[in-house]
This record gives sequence, structure tokens and C-alpha cells, in this order.
Amino acid sequence: MLSMLVWAMGLPAASLLLGTVPPLPLTSARMLMAAACLLPIWWLIEGPEALRKAPWWQGIRVGGSTIGLGAFLMVVGQGMTDAVTVAVISASMPVVGIAIEVLLDGRKLSRGLVIGVALSLLGGVMALGGGNQQLALGLGALLSFASVLVYTLGSRMTVTSFPDLSPLGRTTVTLTGAAVLTTVAACVAALAGAPPPQWAALGWPELGALAIFAIGGLAISQVLWIRSVGHLGIALSSLHINATPFYVMLILFALGGAWNWTQAAAALLVGVGVFIAQGVFFKAPSEVPNQAPVER
Repeated sequence: MLSMLVWAMGLPAASLLLGTVPPLPLTSARMLMAAACLLPIWWLIEGPEALRKAPWWQGIRVGGSTIGLGAFLMVVGQGMTDAVTVAVISASMPVVGIAIEVLLDGRKLSRGLVIGVALSLLGGVMALGGGNQQLALGLGALLSFASVLVYTLGSRMTVTSFPDLSPLGRTTVTLTGAAVLTTVAACVAALAGAPPPQWAALGWPELGALAIFAIGGLAISQVLWIRSVGHLGIALSSLHINATPFYVMLILFALGGAWNWTQAAAALLVGVGVFIAQGVFFKAPSEVPNQAPVER
């Protein structure tokens, strides 16, 4: 819940930046700022030895090919469609997470899990206005779904590929790897003649938006998210994404906006779905063989 709440804070900031910064440089700047935030924190908490022994090449491979790519596809997809379409497609993450665990971890579907996912999806649709808003389908929507698929798989790989690292270490290694790869890609694209950012239109508001988008919506959110995936698995953790519109509404309400009872009811529905999927009302599914290590 905390991960999604912090991630939601970055969504309005992303909208401010999309018009002036192309997707690839924006993704690179976001990853660089997030990594620059986490690296000194990891060094202070776990010491320089943890950074020296970290599997950086594997971090580049995993982070660049999944987390970085997923973030880039999301920005491109939102630029070609709109925030509503991206949010609706993001609601498919629990289904993607369950499919990944069924295929790769041998998870067996239970009645509670299926009901919980269904309630989570219904809550996500309700939170976005009951499906009354116009969706922009096409290539942008396809890229947005590809972003969900790649990012969900990358979140699982972040946990399973670095069993000896803490959640902070796993997140820092993969985000640093994503920063390296996306920055190289952005430099190559610039040399090839890709459109640069509109430097004249960038100022302190845009820098503040980037800080919120990168530090809050990525660095802090990702640490909480990876810790959640380590505890619950990717399927159960991803159920919470469908309460994100409610969190956005809470933020706007705190800033003087209106209260939305539909989104509040949708968040309650998502919460009930999470409890059911975790076995509170139905018998919990048996342990998943070969599942990712679970932190205690």
C-alpha cells in the first residue's frame, strides 16, 4: 500500500514533464536521479563493502532489460494515449503476476486468489469512473501493456536474481543498471539525431516534478515494492495497484480537491480482494514450490 501511495505521487509530475522532455531522456534522467538517491543511502546503511561486492553487471542486465525498458515503454505509451488508458491497462498487473507465478513458480490457482483478483480488477475499473471514460487503444495501449508485462517480470527477477542482497540493495543495483543502460541509449539516440528536450521550457517547477517522479515515484516506491514482492510474491503484491486512483484522490483531497465516494468504494473493494486472495476468508493456497525467497 505504501509503495503504491508513493508511486501515485509521481503520476501528476510525469504529466508535467511529458510535453517538454522526450521519453528516452526522461527515463534516463529519472533513473539517474533515483540511483543517485539510493546509492549513498545504501552505502551509509550497509557500508562500502556491500557496494564493492554487488553484482553490478547482473544489475545492468536485469535492471536495464526490465525495469528501465518497462519505464521507457510506459512513458511512450502514455505519450501516445493518455493517463486514463495507461491506468486501466496497469490494472492488468495482478493477472500478469499470477500468470508469471503459474508458469515459472508452479503456483496453483485457488478460489480465493481468483475471487480476489476479480474484485481487484473491478475496483480498478470503478476507481477510473466505472468504465465511462474514453480509452485510446492501438499501438500506445499495446506498448503500455508491454510495459506492465516487462516491469512485472523485472520485479520478480529483482528478487530472485539477487538472493544475497537486502531489498535496498536489490533495488539500488537494478535501478543503477537501468540508469546506465537508459543513459547509454539516450546518448546514442541524441547522436543519431533524436529530438532533444525543450531546454528553454525547463525550469524549477520541472526540476521539482522530476525529483518527485524519480525519488518518490521510483526510488522510495521501488524499495517498498521489492520488499513487498519478497514477502508476498508478485501476484499478491500487484493487487494493490488498483487502489492507486484512490490514493491520487486522497492526495488531491489533501490539497483542497473534492472527495470521491466512488473511488473510496473502489479502494474498499480492492482491499477486500486483497484479503480474500491472501486467504483471510478462504483457505490460503499451499506453499508455492520454487517460489522466490521470502523475507521474514
